[in-house]
Formats: sequence, C-alpha cells, structure tokens
Amino acid sequence: MAGAAAAVTRRAATLLLSSRFRTPASRVASLIPIVGASNRRFLCASSVSARTAEPAEAASQLGETVKDFRKRLRIDEVKGGPDQGLDWVGKDLTVRGWVRTCRVQSSVTFIEVNDGSCLSNMQCVMTSDAEGYDQIESGAVTTGASILIVGTVVPSQGAKQKIELKVTRLVVIGRSDTTTYPIQKKRATREFLRSIAHLRPRTNTFSAVTRVRNALAYATHKFFQENGFVWVSSPIITASDCEGAGEQFYVTTLIQNDTEGNNFNVSKIPTTKDGKIDWSQDFFGKPAFLTVSGQLNGETYACALSDIYTFGPTFRAENSNTSRHLAEFWMIEPELAFADLNDDMACATAYLQYVVKYVLENCKEDMEFFNTWIEKGIINRLNDVVEKSFVQLSYTDAIDLLVKSKKKFEFPVKWGLDLQSEHERYITEQVFGGSPVIIRDYPKEIKAFYMRQNDDEKTVAAMDLLVPRIGELIGGSQREERLDYLEARLEELNLNKESYWWYLDLRRFGSVPHAGFGLGFERLVQFATGIENIRDAIPFPRTPGSADF
Repeated sequence: MAGAAAAVTRRAATLLLSSRFRTPASRVASLIPIVGASNRRFLCASSVSARTAEPAEAASQLGETVKDFRKRLRIDEVKGGPDQGLDWVGKDLTVRGWVRTCRVQSSVTFIEVNDGSCLSNMQCVMTSDAEGYDQIESGAVTTGASILIVGTVVPSQGAKQKIELKVTRLVVIGRSDTTTYPIQKKRATREFLRSIAHLRPRTNTFSAVTRVRNALAYATHKFFQENGFVWVSSPIITASDCEGAGEQFYVTTLIQNDTEGNNFNVSKIPTTKDGKIDWSQDFFGKPAFLTVSGQLNGETYACALSDIYTFGPTFRAENSNTSRHLAEFWMIEPELAFADLNDDMACATAYLQYVVKYVLENCKEDMEFFNTWIEKGIINRLNDVVEKSFVQLSYTDAIDLLVKSKKKFEFPVKWGLDLQSEHERYITEQVFGGSPVIIRDYPKEIKAFYMRQNDDEKTVAAMDLLVPRIGELIGGSQREERLDYLEARLEELNLNKESYWWYLDLRRFGSVPHAGFGLGFERLVQFATGIENIRDAIPFPRTPGSADF
C-alpha cells in the first residue's frame, strides 16, 4: 500500500509540475512530440495531454525518443568482489578507460586499462587476429590514450590478478602523444602534479584520494540524514563576517574592464566626499564578501527546523602558504537546536566515528594503498578513532598538562594563548596514546563573538576536537542565545550590530539554547588518507598566487 501511495504521490507531483508549463494546443504541432507507443521513460511526459498529442506517426517523423539511462559496468564491479572477478569468467565485457601501459610482445600484447572506478587495472590480452590490432601496429595504443575494448573474461596466467580480458575488439577513442604526455611510469613529485592538476587524477594517488573524498562526502550526508538533520544551502555571498577576523574576499562590480577588454582604471572607482569607496554604488549597495562560514545562516534554520547542516565551499583571504591552509575550502557545519555543549561534543564524536568507519568498510583497496605508500599504520590509526572512547578535558587542564610536561615547544604555552598544532598533537598522540581528545571551555578572548559565555565570565562554551597527526579537526561551541550577552559581546569587539540585526532577531523571537560545530572537509580528507599537504586533498587548490585551472 505504501508503494502504491508513493506512486500516486509521484504522479500527482508530475501533473502539478506540468500544469505550470502547459502548452496551448495551437503550439503543440511546432514541438517534438514526446508521447508515443514506446514504454521508455520520459521527462515530464504528462505535460502533453491526450487531447493535444500528435499522432504516433508524426513522432517518428519529427524526432526520436530519449533512451533509458543505464548504469555502465565498471572495473571495480568486476574485480571488487571477494573472488576478485572469478565469477565473471566466461562472460563478455566492454571496458572503456585510459591506457596505463601497453606491452607488445612477439605473439601477444598486454594492455593495462583503468576507468577510474578503482586502483586495479583490467589486464587485456590481445593477439593479432583480434579486430583493431592494426591500432597496436600503428602505435596508437599508448599511455594516456582512451580506448574501448570488448572481450571475454578468462582466468589470468599471471600472479598479480585473478582474471584478465581476452580481447576480441579494440577501438582507440582518443590518442595520446607519449612525447608530451606528462604522466609517465616514473613517479612524479606532488609539487609537479599540482602544476598539472587537470591530469593528476589519472595517477594512483589522486584517483584514490578522490574516491575517498567522495566516500566521506556521501557518508556525511548519510549520517546527518539518518539522524533527522535537514541539509540547508547557505549563501556564498555575504555581508557579514562570521569569524570577525576580517580575512575575506570582496565581491564587487566596481572594478570592471571596458567593452574592448582594456584594463580598468582605478580612478573610475566611485568615492565619497571623504575619499572612501562609495559602496552604495556597488551591486549590493554595500560591501559584500565571499563567505568564511555558513554557520550564522545555518543557525536561522536550526531555530525553525531544529537540526540542520550545511556542506559547501567557504573562502578565506589569509596570505598563508603553508601545507595546512587553502583560500577556498569546503566546510561541514551542523547546528542543533535545544542543545548544549555536551550535545555538540556527542554529535561531533558520533559523526567522526561514522564517516571513518564508512571509509574503512567501503574503500578497502584505496586504504590499503594509503597504508602501503602514503602512511604506514593509517588503517590502525583510523580504527582507533572508531573503537576508542574520546577523552574530554578543559582548556585550563590542557595548559597545566602541557606546562608540566617540561617539553620544549616552538610556540609558548600560557593560559590565554591559543593552542598550536604542536600542542594539540602532543596531547592526542603522546599523552592519550592516539585517542581523539576534545578540549573545552576556552578563554573568551581567543574565541568568536557568538560563543556562549560561561558562568566564570572568563571562558566560553567552546570545544575543539583533536586527532592524531592533524591536531584540531573540528571546532564548535554552544551559541550565545541570550540577547543582552550577545549585544554586549558585539560592542566589546567593535562589531556593527546593525549588520547582525537578523542574527539578533533569533534571540528576540523564541530564542533557544543551540550548538554546532564546523569541520574543514579537506582536513578530514587529509586525516583519512594520510596526505600531508592540504593542497592535495582538494581537486583544484586555491592558494596565494595560485588560481590555475
């Protein structure tokens, strides 16, 4: 009954949608009819009523129906099972992908093909009687070339794989000039591969990073959806600074090239009488920026829908060229209504354990690759996150712990100063033996304006979740739900209350205790893959002086 009800609902929704775009009968003849005798699926087929539909013969004269979409068989589906493809022996397959290697021998040719679905290549064995062998003889089948191969799965004679494809037909789709193709069998440095970011996903390392990144993103949505959260799209353009740090990119139309493409003359920027930029003449009528966080917007929806999360790009104009910073990065930011800091820490813990476990269970081949070639022991480290209990301690206790350690750190340790990566890693790696650690109740002077002030009036209900090798991975807090406290904090930090009028309204109309956290997605990718430089955890890194591709 539930299935039938859902079907009725879907049909009703389709009819409702189509009614908005109903076409007059007089114009139907000028369109390509999409109603005919075929039982194929059509997009909005109900938008043409039986009353106005053209005869089926006209459809055959004016156009063809769109074919059904079908999932394409990929190499990972063939070789990814427990028997590594042996259950496919005797079956005919078509493989599309890119040539990794081509070895021509006297009586047989071995072609390694990869379609990006997994690390494993499909070894294709071709003899001279196969269709398309002339492409081998002409030298068209080279590293980097895209090809289509049809063949039969047979047991492999080699020790590296269980099966191989006996080729009956080969088609070269796109050639590759080996004299200029920059990815060769010889290992390339990560720095070099960043200069060819458009081709680096064809390497083992970056294809594996991309698949794990995809799995983490899927697991993120899965976790929050399963726990009743609503995904909210927060704006990329904003007029407020969530962090209050001022490191934002301006969005403006005041600087434009002329119609002939000549460079803009700065003297054309409109100014006020006192010589300042006249933002009233800009597109939004005031200064606008690329967002550094979707949190403030997320809070508005949490105060209506209870539990929400945002997952999107954020930007920071921090002139930093370290392996830990990007100018463009993705953030995961859940907000929980009717929640305090303890609820926040529990959610962060459950989320991290969930996504890490998902990757370990669903990206086994890629994780074995990282364990062998990128960071030995990474699988054990991630298993510790899933299996060990998370530890929490106050910022004050953490400072005492660091001072009593007598260890010499590069950055000073003192109450009131923020913890640096070396301090965070020492706590989680050395003191607690690889267990994730949550530090809570930080001095309010080093935290953002929106964090709830504790009763001691010196600290705020903030928390940072620390993990081995990375340090801080998640930062969160209970939000200040008291209007008078929030207004006082804005004044204390010289932030313009008028810019946050809508944010303050949440405290005027049905305010509730609420909390949330932010997670830099690229840092999570680093943590899960062992990749050292954050520029290798995102497809196209944006950093100071670099915005290629």
